[in-house]
Amino acid sequence: MKSETDSFSAAETQPSKTEQPAAETQLSETEQSATEKQLSETEEPSTEETKIQIPEMEEPVLPTKAAAQPGKRTLYNLLLTAIEPLGHTMYVWGGGWNEEDTAAGEEARSIGESPRWKEFFEMQDSTYNYENTRYQIHDGLDCSGYVGWMIYNVFETTDGGPGYVGKATKMAEEFAGKGWGSYTPASSVTDWKPGDIMSMKGHVWISLGMCEDQSVVFLHASPPGVILSGTYLSDGSRSQAVELAETYMRTYYPDWYTRYPECARGYQYLTDSGQMRWNQTLADEEKMQEMTAEEVLQKLFD
Repeated sequence: MKSETDSFSAAETQPSKTEQPAAETQLSETEQSATEKQLSETEEPSTEETKIQIPEMEEPVLPTKAAAQPGKRTLYNLLLTAIEPLGHTMYVWGGGWNEEDTAAGEEARSIGESPRWKEFFEMQDSTYNYENTRYQIHDGLDCSGYVGWMIYNVFETTDGGPGYVGKATKMAEEFAGKGWGSYTPASSVTDWKPGDIMSMKGHVWISLGMCEDQSVVFLHASPPGVILSGTYLSDGSRSQAVELAETYMRTYYPDWYTRYPECARGYQYLTDSGQMRWNQTLADEEKMQEMTAEEVLQKLFD
């Protein structure tokens, strides 16, 4: 069906000659030229008149996460430094040690991360087995290499100085012996504050504090790599610390978490570890030692 417009005849849409005489509808060439010129001047203003002036806008300043500062001896800076290799550094037996396996190696006596750590991580998949990479010391870190690297980057500002890597089992006690803090043997430890250096047989880790259910969130280099972990409760059940560790690893390190989602560790981490608690060697301007694990994580990441 045609529309009403389509049904109009030619006679209805075209005026007759008597209605529109040629003398009245046709302009002379001179008049037409003048009219066109006038319309042109009216409808097409100059470029200068139509140009829109767009004011220069300043780029927005986005909030930036706090960064670790080499040589800044504060507890907050210690923890900022500790999370730098998190989620992209594989556990390598001997990583952070020298070729002779007697002291700190090149990477653990350098400011900043080795780019090789992340490159090596990107070559791995979920089947990574540290037993196959023993003593590939430049590709990652082991537990004592990680803690030694962290201490070096908090205490020093240039590469190549004396290192701080030692046997994991004795690390907390030896640090206390240097006058950095007080040492408490495993049998007498009753709480775990942010920054505490904890040594157990064959392992060393860094406390990030306690949760309401008395579980502990901590950082360490443990197969498959440098990770955030939480302790189980004494009865072996899941804890608030495990939930927090999983949440932060999944949120901030999704590539890692997709391959290596395990964040839980046994309750024996709490019962079997001696403790070095920092004294004034590291200033605590932000009062990190008074924070819960959740508050510490928010301070470091959010």
